[in-house]
Amino acid sequence: MDPNHYRFRGVWRLAAPAPAVYAALEDVRSYPLWWPEVREARETGAGSGSGEVVVRGLLPYRLVIGLEARRRDPAAGVLEAAMRGDLVGWSRFTVTADGPGGTRCRVLFEEDARAAKALLRRLALPLHPLFRANHAVMMHRGGRGLAAYLTGLAGGGGGRRTANR
Repeated sequence: MDPNHYRFRGVWRLAAPAPAVYAALEDVRSYPLWWPEVREARETGAGSGSGEVVVRGLLPYRLVIGLEARRRDPAAGVLEAAMRGDLVGWSRFTVTADGPGGTRCRVLFEEDARAAKALLRRLALPLHPLFRANHAVMMHRGGRGLAAYLTGLAGGGGGRRTANR
């Protein structure tokens, strides 16, 4: 087992239509508005689907991750990006309707990544369980934040912070 290799999988169930959720996930620049651990987000090319995010979870380190869109398929509900920088690999959101009426959806998150940041690589073996737990907390808070953000949009409100653009 390579302690620097991580595979994550998680599901969010949201009381929002799949197209609205897909649109929010596609707009990486808005992530700091609803995802507490995403501290900064910016596009690196106009409408290219490429960008960079700065992430800091509960543990005292930050990650700078470059994202390059590999697949953007609204019909299939798939958003996939290659990652570079402090993490190298890929991540994917798959958004599907969940139940009748189209007012609920299921978001499947998958990620396959290797730590590239030197500190994470050195601490991978002893802290692997903590890194996994940190990611689980981040994902849980992301799902809750997205649900609240979408409720605010539907009610005419907005997010809680300003995104870097």
